[in-house]
Amino acid sequence: MEDLYYEKLFNIKTTGEQQGFYESHHYNRYEATSYLALETLFKEYCVNDKDSVVDFGCGKGRLPFYINYYYNSKVTGIEMNNNYFEICINNKKSYLKHHNKSRDKIEFINTFAEKYQISNSDNKFYFFNPFSVQLFMKVIKNILLSVESFPREIDLILYYPSEEYIYYLENYTGFILSQEINIPNLSIIDKRQKFLIYKLIC
Repeated sequence: MEDLYYEKLFNIKTTGEQQGFYESHHYNRYEATSYLALETLFKEYCVNDKDSVVDFGCGKGRLPFYINYYYNSKVTGIEMNNNYFEICINNKKSYLKHHNKSRDKIEFINTFAEKYQISNSDNKFYFFNPFSVQLFMKVIKNILLSVESFPREIDLILYYPSEEYIYYLENYTGFILSQEINIPNLSIIDKRQKFLIYKLIC
């Protein structure tokens, strides 16, 4: 029911089966963050129109459209899968037809996460376990290098956080856990069913 409501509201299509999976042990299968999880996250975590959010492994663009619609944030979806990237572009066209939003505030880039050039305005980064910890470390290094050249506060938003991601952040970086948000679910009991927010304060 939630899927139908939001897909109609945004005039997009982000449901359906995964197609064209990239064969590599470094990349995990795509799964969209549920709308229930997004509702829960943004009841407790704030974004606004000054934020620039990057979604690594954005799939069909669900998170970028949700954030842009409700908070008017700039959002960048990074997607290496060509099929999903084309779906993002088509979803953007459909979304903008029905909503008076700035085209420049929604961007999708067809590239590998570790090759994305971090913008000086990017300050929030979303990860739903899109790839191996080795690639995660490369992406975090790129973020930290960007902060060195342009100091600013940074948030990492981890959904279903992997133990490897957590271990790396807490033992090898200056990121500090600032918030834990649990997702209500009556049918599945999973201690990883939560968001962790890590902050880097310069």
